[in-house]
Amino acid sequence: MSAIINVSLRVDKLPKEKFVSGKDGAVYYNFTIGVNDDVNAYGQNVSLTDSQTQEEREAKKAKFYLGNGTVVWTDGNIKTAPKKEKATAAEVASDLPF
Repeated sequence: MSAIINVSLRVDKLPKEKFVSGKDGAVYYNFTIGVNDDVNAYGQNVSLTDSQTQEEREAKKAKFYLGNGTVVWTDGNIKTAPKKEKATAAEVASDLPF
């Protein structure tokens, strides 16, 4: 583990139209966590925003802030996760048991 982050989320600000139903029947909400090098006037350096689609990012739509927080511990070694390659339809079909 390379970091622990505490975040306060304003649940009442979550746009209901952005909730997503999962295959497992659970309800999900996608958001983005940003960690800044500097702290603000309240000693916070983490922001929580509504996830944007590629179209929203390209259109430079303003971020919708949902909350903020602080990094409370780090070993100084945060790494990026490897990106998953999207499977082609043929690859998905080849995994089917029938």
